[in-house]
Amino acid sequence: MKRFVAVCCLLLLFFTVPVQALELSAPSAILMEKETGTVLYAEGEHEQREPASVTKIMTLLLTMEAIDSGALSYDDTVTGSAHAASMGGSQIWLKEGEQMSVRDLLKAVCIVSGNDAAVALGEHIAGSEDAFVERMNKRAQELGMNDTHFVNCTGLPADGHLTSAHDIAVMSRELILHHPDIRQFTTLWMDSLRGGESMLVNTNKLIRFYDGATGLKTGSTDTAKSCLSATAERNGMELIAVVLKAPTSNDRFEDAKTLLNYGFSNYALVKVTPETALAPLPVALGEQKTVQPVLTKENTLLLDKARASNLTQTLHLPECVDAPVAQGDPLGELVLTDADGVTVATLPILAGESVSHVTWWQMMLRCLSVAFGTV
Repeated sequence: MKRFVAVCCLLLLFFTVPVQALELSAPSAILMEKETGTVLYAEGEHEQREPASVTKIMTLLLTMEAIDSGALSYDDTVTGSAHAASMGGSQIWLKEGEQMSVRDLLKAVCIVSGNDAAVALGEHIAGSEDAFVERMNKRAQELGMNDTHFVNCTGLPADGHLTSAHDIAVMSRELILHHPDIRQFTTLWMDSLRGGESMLVNTNKLIRFYDGATGLKTGSTDTAKSCLSATAERNGMELIAVVLKAPTSNDRFEDAKTLLNYGFSNYALVKVTPETALAPLPVALGEQKTVQPVLTKENTLLLDKARASNLTQTLHLPECVDAPVAQGDPLGELVLTDADGVTVATLPILAGESVSHVTWWQMMLRCLSVAFGTV
């Protein structure tokens, strides 16, 4: 397993160095692959900047975590407070005392970046916006978002409300990787609220104009400029492109497209499976005669497209293993090489079950069975 981790680290180091600098208008940007978390491109990714409404990705993450844990339901009714209704900027004109479902408020946050909707969700989940913001900062620390400090759940300008492109990519990945149901909202181009009375048009223009777009969140203020966390999926690979402080709204979308195009053009996601079924291995002095080898679950590789095709597998397993064997013990390895014979990755083959050592009494019975020809 240590060898596998070492190989993955080498791959990560390789992938974080771009082949060539990309022409971007934004001073801070990052491109990350969702499944592995690999950074494919980065510029100024740890510089602290105002995220504007991209902040709401954390609001969405905490809401989806509450839903998936059973603490909240899409159909729960939320009552708008005076505080929520007082939010400026992008909003759905939520009135004090107005009731909406969690589903509709999520729709409002994802499509039109409703500040009032975000605060209403936060208050409903934690009791107040301040208490919800405490949860946001705690979750950020749990995710290793060390460049981040939230002051509100909307992204409206506030002293000390800062994050980085890297941290936005991290929370974006957490949301789309573990809560894919968010796509039912982030992929909508147009929808409505209040029985069709309030029309919604997505602020993320890539949803309509970029092939494979799946989300995620726009943001802009006078000081933050134009910000974006954009996600898109092609051929089973989903990418996250974050752009902070682009000069204009159009610039952020063009930067995101440049990043996404770079990723889709140069990399591929490969899920490794053995070409032939792994046969059970004999176990010497085991309570059972064989142990079933299995490939590690960490078998998804992000590769340069030129290396991803025509991979060759070489399996290294012993003829026999000695008992005892614990489930997860390394038994061998699967080596992948490219068309030039260069090793791409080495994946461990593990014991799929535990096999105990035979006891003294079991050994005696086996000896007797052999002696008297009963086995």
